[in-house]
Amino acid sequence: MRKSWIRPLITLVAAALGVTAAGVAPAFAAPDTPLRVMPLGDSITWGVGSSTGNGYRAPLWDKLAADGHPLDFVGTLRGGSMSDPDNQGHSGYRIDQIAALADASLTRYRPNVVTLHIGTNDLNRSYQVSTATARLKSLVGQITAAAPDATVLVASLVVSTSATEEQYRAAYNQAIPQIVSEAQAAGRRVAYVDMSSLTTADLADALHPNDAGYQKMADAFHRGVQAADSAGWLRNPAPSPARVQSGIAGKCLDVNGAGTADGTAVQTWSCGDGANQFWSAYTDGTLRSMGKCLDAAGWGTANGTKVQIWSCHGGANQVWEPYNGGYRNPASGRCLDVPGSSTADGTQLHLWDCNGGSNQKWTTLTAG
Repeated sequence: MRKSWIRPLITLVAAALGVTAAGVAPAFAAPDTPLRVMPLGDSITWGVGSSTGNGYRAPLWDKLAADGHPLDFVGTLRGGSMSDPDNQGHSGYRIDQIAALADASLTRYRPNVVTLHIGTNDLNRSYQVSTATARLKSLVGQITAAAPDATVLVASLVVSTSATEEQYRAAYNQAIPQIVSEAQAAGRRVAYVDMSSLTTADLADALHPNDAGYQKMADAFHRGVQAADSAGWLRNPAPSPARVQSGIAGKCLDVNGAGTADGTAVQTWSCGDGANQFWSAYTDGTLRSMGKCLDAAGWGTANGTKVQIWSCHGGANQVWEPYNGGYRNPASGRCLDVPGSSTADGTQLHLWDCNGGSNQKWTTLTAG
């Protein structure tokens, strides 16, 4: 890890807990940075137990707006009375169930801040508790891979009066700072947010906070965002992902079956609104969807090399440059091509000598 990261990382973790190494409030560097926030988790993220259905989201919005941040909360769900109720809080979901939808939602919205509170249902249902923290670590890695320019705020679980959850909660929470520390050591913008200020008096029922409890959650996440500002972690939101349409009418660049496994084929398919047709162009020359990079299989450079998605690794086979209305892989000098100008759904793309044909033309379409 570069030494220049060390002090910002220490400052961020401490500030997320409400302190700094000097014991004073941190200075906040960029309060006007636009924020595209994805509240991610289960029913506590959704806001069960709050009088408005907003949970912590509305008071967090108010605090961030008061700091001067232009705001956009994002997610596939809408809940509560607040003016921007978008979120990714799925009632009843476990860690693995959030992981199953995370790549698609992160691809679609590309947030620059993720607020994560997850694990309550795993513990309350005694679901594979011995590996719950391993699942959380994997989910954090998944989020940072799919949204590498985002700050991820990982919260400890709030108190409950469920005897089942409480027998596991302390050990689960104690593991979170180490998960965060390891992510930071890998250069990721991940911070721990301590929710221990909530007490059983802040609960509406056995599991869910009341309005006072949600206010405390908002305060804690707000400190985390401020600390990220102080550490210089916040980045302007990336351009929203967009569909990429082929020069062959009606066909779009598509990840087969919305798969996320390395080696999943990239193909043409009739244009739709699925997350597997939304792509983001990164400054490193990669094109990304479903948390993975557009990749020339096996580092191939020959005509006919198949194109797929693969974990992003910085290799030359994952670099694409605009060329003659399409995309060229500079390592091979060949273009992203629809074989034989096929109009059939499911035609896997490959590399081919650049020729300017319609089967090598690609147009970015506005998302939505």
